[in-house]
Amino acid sequence: MGDTGGHQQCPQCPQCPPTGVDPMPRLALYAFVVCALAVAAAVVSFVQGSWLGIVWVMLAGLSSNMCWYYVKRGKASRQDGPVTG
Repeated sequence: MGDTGGHQQCPQCPQCPPTGVDPMPRLALYAFVVCALAVAAAVVSFVQGSWLGIVWVMLAGLSSNMCWYYVKRGKASRQDGPVTG
């Protein structure tokens, strides 16, 4: 069908009515899930004697940092407004 010209609900838009609920930090949640799965994969790799677990450990570290970044960014945007820089 086509674009009806409506607009989607978004937390930053002044046109949308406030819901009273903070949006869930989805990117932080996704990064946490990736981190947990990478840690599990690293454990399995090392138990099986494979050195490929090192790659999983590095992926877990990267996703852990992403998770912390998105959590802090979400807290800062709720308190002070959008984060710049």
